[in-house]
Amino acid sequence: MQAASVISRELQLKESNVLNTLQLLEEGATIPFISRYRKERTGGLDEVQVQAIKDAFKSVQELEKRRVFILESIEQQGFLTPELKAQLLNCHALAELEDLYIPFKPKRKTKAETARKLGLEPLAAILMKQDAADYASIAQRFVRREVIDIDTALSGARDIMAEWINERKAARDIVRKHFHHGATIRSKVIKGKDDADSKFRDYFDFEEALSRCPGHRILAIMRAEDEGIVRVSITPDRAEGVERLERYFVRQHNTTSEQIKLAIADAYKRLLEPSIETEFRNAAKEKADVEAIQVFAENLRQLLLTPPLGSKRVLAIDPGFRTGCKIVCLDEQGSLLHNETIYPHPPQNERKKAASKVSTLVQTYKIQAIAIGNGTAGRETELFIQSVHLAAGTEAYVVNENGASIYSASSVARAEFPNYDVTVRGSVSIGRRLMDPLSELVKIDPKSIGVGQYQHDVDQKLLKEKLDATVERAVNHVGVNLNTASEHLLQYVSGIGPKLGAAMVAFRNENGPFTSRKELLSVPGLGTKAFEQCAGFLRISDAKNPLDNTSVHPERYSLVGKMAKDLKCDVTDLIRNNSLIDSIAIDRYVSDEIGKPTLNDIINELKKPGRDPRGKARLFEFSKDVRKAEDLREGMILPGIVTNITRFGAFVDVGVKQDGLVHVSQLADRFVSDPLEVVKLNQEVRVKVLEVDVARKRIAFTMKLG
Repeated sequence: MQAASVISRELQLKESNVLNTLQLLEEGATIPFISRYRKERTGGLDEVQVQAIKDAFKSVQELEKRRVFILESIEQQGFLTPELKAQLLNCHALAELEDLYIPFKPKRKTKAETARKLGLEPLAAILMKQDAADYASIAQRFVRREVIDIDTALSGARDIMAEWINERKAARDIVRKHFHHGATIRSKVIKGKDDADSKFRDYFDFEEALSRCPGHRILAIMRAEDEGIVRVSITPDRAEGVERLERYFVRQHNTTSEQIKLAIADAYKRLLEPSIETEFRNAAKEKADVEAIQVFAENLRQLLLTPPLGSKRVLAIDPGFRTGCKIVCLDEQGSLLHNETIYPHPPQNERKKAASKVSTLVQTYKIQAIAIGNGTAGRETELFIQSVHLAAGTEAYVVNENGASIYSASSVARAEFPNYDVTVRGSVSIGRRLMDPLSELVKIDPKSIGVGQYQHDVDQKLLKEKLDATVERAVNHVGVNLNTASEHLLQYVSGIGPKLGAAMVAFRNENGPFTSRKELLSVPGLGTKAFEQCAGFLRISDAKNPLDNTSVHPERYSLVGKMAKDLKCDVTDLIRNNSLIDSIAIDRYVSDEIGKPTLNDIINELKKPGRDPRGKARLFEFSKDVRKAEDLREGMILPGIVTNITRFGAFVDVGVKQDGLVHVSQLADRFVSDPLEVVKLNQEVRVKVLEVDVARKRIAFTMKLG
């Protein structure tokens, strides 16, 4: 497969590994399945590399589709020579293909076309040769009918030459190279839009080399342009660009060459510059989109993999002032047991009554933990809960509630809680996020979770693809309890999707809990291929076969059985018995199909079956000395939680209802090119206050504490 060769060079991966990966994808294998269970065939490629191969193959297919169209189009016109066909077949970039196709594209009415109809193409050809001593006398021959004089004839001829120059691949390569080395992005405010308080005022008179302009700035400038605030251009020095073309096209120094220079200047300004500017603008936007989406996807991945509290009885609070704090009590499975509202804050100030109610609920429902949303009145509610007398060991956690309101108003929430309003649903979501963030967050459109950067400005189709892939990776990395998972969680399991997810839940509701992975084959619509793809990522905690609660794939059960038999024990005895497991000589089990990567994965899983890779939730407390931005003072050192990460820095919550920015230059006592090198979402950090602007709601922190 030629595509494998192209992709292997592009991604610097072994061609055979790329080819095998493409074959697996073509067979319907998912990325999580390939990276987890087909390591021997791919050479151990991880999910990111497999995704890169899939994306690169899609680009190759799109290029090939365009190539076929162009070849057919030129052939139908009767202009496809063997030389041109060879050139088209050897193109490995879309821009190269399009450059070769330009002369054959169906044209709108152009200045050059008008000149051709006036019979001026022969004059253009004579001038282009640059060997005519007296071009005026030659031009005189073309003065007739609408061509009223020599100037009209020369002007028309220059229009034709300008189009020829624009269509020359060499000319486009020269201008493209000029843009690559010298393009500058500029923005100027539109008259009447220069509001001093505008969030775009940094771009009212802005100029920067395109090669040095970071993606987040490009997106901000383009948003300002879309909103009609500024005009934007991306161009290098025009005079230098024209001069470069002259060096290529002008071969003589006579009066005819002056006409060539005029045509070159016109071609550059009217045709080449706008075309290549559009190309570079699109490329800059595409690159900025990819960067922003990568940041969003990584933030989402980290958020989805937030350590869970686990199966505990939880009292969850959606804080509020005037409307009160909405309380729900949940059992270990997240089912709603009770709900009501308390009013510990102004204007009601029923603090004593609210404290008594919370204490009673904790005792009545045997509450083990309290989840407090971090929105409006979140900090005040946290401090209130800390003042309530609770049973020993009952800890209060602050939970990021971004997107909870989206869930509470969704059809998913209405279907689950048809008899409760949005406030109760929101509180339930907050409690479940503490118990198992992944299971709850999959119910929300990833774009609504609030961990992105310019998410509304980027390519929405690409954003959805990447975020959905990120959710899929996270779900399969953790694994899913087959008997408790919602259909929304199951749909992200490898090989399942929404339809099968719903069918699995319906089957479970009708027949009771699954007792083995084999029972999946009884689910309507779930065939052997889907079983192959999903089985290893689904867990059954109390199954007869203990391997059903591990990441060991059913296709390897017989292998594990052989290992146990060779050790004269059964599989149950082998699991978690590290000394017995360490005595397995894995070399004995290597075959053409099964190599050491798979065997090592099996050994590790036998030692820690069903281990949650996320760890456990940790308690975090803000400083009791600050509650609002006005309490902050320069030089204060405070504990905080990283809530969002962008290319230009990280946002940190210190408990004052307004996240502060740690600029990338303030993240460490060294140069940092990517904030993700230093911080992670939900990471506990210590920051120093650099600046507080209450009016503009801006707080600046540093993590350089020395």
